[in-house]
Amino acid sequence: MEQKYRILLAKPGLDGHDRGVKVIAAALRDAGFEVIYTGLRQTPEQVVAAAVQEDVDAVGLSILSGAHMTLFPLVLEGLRKHGADHILLFGGGIMAESEIDELKKIGVGEIFTPGASTQDIAEYLRQVLPSKKKDERII
Repeated sequence: MEQKYRILLAKPGLDGHDRGVKVIAAALRDAGFEVIYTGLRQTPEQVVAAAVQEDVDAVGLSILSGAHMTLFPLVLEGLRKHGADHILLFGGGIMAESEIDELKKIGVGEIFTPGASTQDIAEYLRQVLPSKKKDERII
């Protein structure tokens, strides 16, 4: 039986545009993932708390506000602080290629820009999540 991965999707910051993340949530659900959507205007601390409480395998941030260079690092730092390094952090939004490279260097997974297919996102998660060692986390 294939493992069913739990994915938390969040809209951190003041960005009020959630149509895209809702499409991603539905597509991942239809692809067999268990999806939790936290809703709009979440703080990084709220995202981390929800990820830890829900025992998710991955967190996907959708950021269109331009605050990605602040919000991604804060969520990543929060996950590490809570001993949740096993949780994959990925996301989407409108970002310069140089910023995407910088985020990946600090430990963020893939960043999907406008036009990415939902199939590509699901396939990425299927490929990367089996390598995450959830049972090695510190509680």
